[in-house]
Amino acid sequence: MSNTTEQPISRFPVPSLDEMPEDVRNRILDVQEKSGFIPNVFLVLAKRPAEFRAFFDYHDALMEKESNLSKGEREMIVVATSGYNQCQYCVVAHGAILRIREKNPLIADQIAVNYHNADITPRQKAMLDFAVKVSQTAQEVSDADINELKQHGFDDEDVWDITGISAFFGLSNRMANVTAMRPNTEFYSLGR
Repeated sequence: MSNTTEQPISRFPVPSLDEMPEDVRNRILDVQEKSGFIPNVFLVLAKRPAEFRAFFDYHDALMEKESNLSKGEREMIVVATSGYNQCQYCVVAHGAILRIREKNPLIADQIAVNYHNADITPRQKAMLDFAVKVSQTAQEVSDADINELKQHGFDDEDVWDITGISAFFGLSNRMANVTAMRPNTEFYSLGR
């Protein structure tokens, strides 16, 4: 197997750490200290510091806040919608996070390939049905879709969270695909 780090991590120039503004560099170094490596998304997006800051602030607002959705469920949304958007980077990276959050080495692969057959609850399947609809055909979302979520115990804030995560990762998926962002080798074995 070829080591993915031998390949460029982006089709666009990637700044070196010493070329980055101090706050961007410090954020990246903090991530490296916590995870033991620098996820390529940080390096690729550092090309545009203002967008980097906005992207990761919004990411954290969606993915790290207190919510009725567990952190694992939020990662399920990312993996399912990223699979539909054919985003290798996000499926691999967030699949690793999902495996860790759910303490389940199988769940990410199941959700990425076909969440309808995954070992998840009917509530989570309803959540992913809605998230995928937002990701693929948001213009068709109706009150019936929202009522379906409410029948599974989701409230208006949860619906907003599912929508926001799906929409945000639509942006992320498209950026990763156009930049040809490569997943770090480390992601493949995390949580297995």
